[in-house]
Amino acid sequence: MELKDTIRAIEDYPKEGVIFRDITTLLKDKDAFKKAVDEMAAKIDEDVDKIIGIEARGFIFGAALAYKLNKGFIPVRKPGKLPWDKLSESYDLEYGQDSIEIHKDAIEPGEKVVIVDDLLATGGTSKACLKLVRSLGGEVSSLLFLAELEGLKGRDVLKGEKVLSVIKY
Repeated sequence: MELKDTIRAIEDYPKEGVIFRDITTLLKDKDAFKKAVDEMAAKIDEDVDKIIGIEARGFIFGAALAYKLNKGFIPVRKPGKLPWDKLSESYDLEYGQDSIEIHKDAIEPGEKVVIVDDLLATGGTSKACLKLVRSLGGEVSSLLFLAELEGLKGRDVLKGEKVLSVIKY
């Protein structure tokens, strides 16, 4: 089974000229979902302490990977969703800005983490997450994505980092 074949392509969504990669078709297929998690897990270094999942679809894969590898899971969320003392990092969008947040006690200095998300596009969200981890003294072992849209050059934004993906478009 090719994982790429289990992801639906929706043309002109959310706007004309964009091909949206809909992973819900992969998620509903138990064999494809298992294969995706297994292939992602195989890319993670054994000495990692925690798995970070970026809201929202990064939670799906990050939590599954944390469970499979017996690691702690850290959610990185959109503003206003975390209830305790937190750090925030802004990043640029095509039209404007957004930000993500992490609890200040999520990572101990020196802990190694993997940042997980479903998709690497422009790299802005992932770079913001990298900054949050480092501001807490954490070490980023790698950034891991189910899929990568190579034409958007997100890997370039993360230059110098270990960037891994299972599927490339």
